[in-house]
Amino acid sequence: MAQKIGVCYGSSTCYTEMVAEKIQQMLGENRVELIDIKDADLASFQQYDFMIFGIPTWDYGELQEDWDDRWEDLDEMDFSGLSCAVYGLGDQEGYPDWFQDAIGYLYHKLKNLGADLKGHWPNQGYTFNESKALTEDKSEFVGLALDDENQPELTDDRLTIWLKELRLLQ
Repeated sequence: MAQKIGVCYGSSTCYTEMVAEKIQQMLGENRVELIDIKDADLASFQQYDFMIFGIPTWDYGELQEDWDDRWEDLDEMDFSGLSCAVYGLGDQEGYPDWFQDAIGYLYHKLKNLGADLKGHWPNQGYTFNESKALTEDKSEFVGLALDDENQPELTDDRLTIWLKELRLLQ
């Protein structure tokens, strides 16, 4: 039986939403439900076998507005035992000191709420100075790092590889 997957995202410029839609297309509309964080019933996350969260980093390491509005609501949730992964969109050239910071914030919040997080991603192939999305040894991002501003041609391949590594795509 196929896993039921929720993909929750926040998106002001549609790029994070478009990645969510790509995930749905790749994994199948019958398996994946898209959830906009601004309208999300957070308690419904427990009905999924796997949750993927998409979050862009804004300006100088800030949360996207819809995520910011719901940030404290997440603290009321128990993610214990729920398998999750995060992806983010950022601009490594325009904001090299804050590249992908938001996925780092979200990763740590979910981890502190008991989520079983998967899907680290190598940090090679990017040019940036700092990121709060790096693992402790700084060798990987804590989730999939996408840059549709500067590397849009790499998004589909990175997404395919990541979904295969998560064992969601055959």
